[in-house]
Amino acid sequence: MRTAKQWFDEYAVSHQNETNQKVHYICVPLIFFSVFGLLMSIPTTLLENIFHIYNPILENWGLVFGMLVSLFYLRLGFWYFIEMLFVMLLAIVGNFWLGNNVNLLFTSIIIFILAWIGQFWGHKVEGLKPSFAKDLQFLLIGPLWVIQKLGNKNN
Repeated sequence: MRTAKQWFDEYAVSHQNETNQKVHYICVPLIFFSVFGLLMSIPTTLLENIFHIYNPILENWGLVFGMLVSLFYLRLGFWYFIEMLFVMLLAIVGNFWLGNNVNLLFTSIIIFILAWIGQFWGHKVEGLKPSFAKDLQFLLIGPLWVIQKLGNKNN
C-alpha cells in the first residue's frame, strides 16, 4: 500500500499549473459535498429494514459512504482520518441543511456537473489527464490533497 506522501506526490504531477490548482481548491470540495448530497437523496428503506429503526442521522447512504471511505483515510494515517472525518461531517450536516431548504437531489446534481466541468477545464489548462484516469483511488486523495495544500502541509 502506498503512503500518503506517495499518493500526494503522484497526484501533484498532474496538478502543477496554478490555475488548475485554484480550480481544484473550489471544485474538489464541491464534488465531494455533492456526492454526499446525491447519496443522501437515495431512499433509506433498505437501511431502515436493516436497523429496524428510523433515524435520519444514522440511516442515510451518505453516512454509510462516509464510514466506508473513512477506512481508506485511516489506512493513510490517523490525522488524515480525523481531518477527513471532520470534512465528511460538515458535508453531511451541510446537506441536511440544504435538503431542508431546496431539492437536495436536483441541487446536488447541478453542483456535481458544474464542478466536474470546472475540473476538466482545469486539466485542459494543465494539459494532463486527471489522476483518477490512472487510479480511481485518486478520487479520495483529491479532497485530502486540497486540505493539505490549503493548510500548507505538502507544498
